[in-house]
Amino acid sequence: MHDAPPSPADPLAPLPSFPPRPPLVAEPELLSHGLKQRHLTMLGLGGVIGAGLFVGSGAGIAVAGPGIVLSYLIAGTLAMLIMRMLGEMSAAMPASGAFSVHAERALGRWAGFSVGWLYWFLLVVVLAVEATGAAKIANGWVPGIPQWSWVLIFMVVFTVANLAAVKNFGEFEFWFAALKMGAIVLFLALGVLAIVGRLPDTDPVGLANLTGQGGFLPNGWEGVVSGILAVVFAFGGLEVVTIAAAESADPARNVARAVRSAVWRILFFYVGSMLVIVTLLPWSSLKPGESPYVAVLDTLGVPSAGQIMNVVIFVALLSALNANLYGSSRMIFSLAERGEAPKGLLAVSGGGVPRRAVLASVAFGFVSVLLNLKWPDSVFLYMLNAVGAVLLFVWGLIAVSQLRLRRRIEREAPETLSLRMWGFPWLTWAALAAMAAVLVLMLTDDGARPQVLWSGATTGVVLLVAWLREVRTVRS
Repeated sequence: MHDAPPSPADPLAPLPSFPPRPPLVAEPELLSHGLKQRHLTMLGLGGVIGAGLFVGSGAGIAVAGPGIVLSYLIAGTLAMLIMRMLGEMSAAMPASGAFSVHAERALGRWAGFSVGWLYWFLLVVVLAVEATGAAKIANGWVPGIPQWSWVLIFMVVFTVANLAAVKNFGEFEFWFAALKMGAIVLFLALGVLAIVGRLPDTDPVGLANLTGQGGFLPNGWEGVVSGILAVVFAFGGLEVVTIAAAESADPARNVARAVRSAVWRILFFYVGSMLVIVTLLPWSSLKPGESPYVAVLDTLGVPSAGQIMNVVIFVALLSALNANLYGSSRMIFSLAERGEAPKGLLAVSGGGVPRRAVLASVAFGFVSVLLNLKWPDSVFLYMLNAVGAVLLFVWGLIAVSQLRLRRRIEREAPETLSLRMWGFPWLTWAALAAMAAVLVLMLTDDGARPQVLWSGATTGVVLLVAWLREVRTVRS
């Protein structure tokens, strides 16, 4: 089945000289289907909850005060809209490459190539941050084992887990996510009991910390906006659930259920946690770089609060490392399937695991870790800045792809629309406008500007390569 000729007035129409976009129905996946619904659900719930929430939220509170609740609400709503769009496309057209495949079907090969390689690069660079962070915590517990040895141990363990079978990845993520979710639920329960004065030796807190210290918006709406810049990227990672859905028994049904259950609960946990923190403690007493969760637990008199949170953060980092290794291997495998990466990466084990893709991803991950250990403030910092704002480009292409594919799916395969984007197309356009606004705000922020410029340069290089490939294909 082929597309109807695009209208000349359609600003998103691909150039007519480029190769036609692939059909909506893809070839059957070569990968296994070892993931269960419970794996996907917990992956969606736990994959996005990491050190960015447990520690990084302190930086947001420092600039927004109690208004950080609004910052998380706005940033979380944007992430929720993106996931709804991605869920709609993935339920209709499940594929291991997820949004890279969707972008190719919607806009052409250049889009699938660009978003796929950028996302792979993002994952393998961030993987180094997670491995190094977990190694620092482990080194504090067992100083006799050097930090580099811990990194090696983690990388080997999760490489083996990802090489063995996809169900191993699913089980790791299930229990990692369960621990993180349990920690947050317990934190929220203790916090609410403390707020209403139901814990021993506590009195009701009231609203003093929300209305005092300069009020709910001590730095005005400018503080809320700065808070958005500080927390919006903490929602990155939700996308992996749509990549993983292709390796479940019923991808379309499972991804729809996972997206529905994940987005609302994650928003609740993020916003709920922030509301508990700024209600219990004066926002000015919280310091960037220190976990506000530890500060709350210390205030409540929880013994060894710092060590408890270290365990939770340690698990969160390992969970993210595992998920990023999985997501990067499946993305580069999908690129190879479509001829956008070396064909040698297509080798699949008898159990349906793309082992060469896993090894290629972990190899670059090892390089990133070595750069982070050796030159954390120079070479690796440039690499980190080069992917700092890439997530916004990925989200932007997800939104544009959904705008194009929704009409096409309604025309060619309406029965596959088991999950629909809310308020289409207006909320999709609103999300695109919000992402553009975030980029503009990052350009005006001295701390965020280098990320935008370096990430823009990285994106520009990848787009140039994609364009040259298209030109070469047309001429041949």
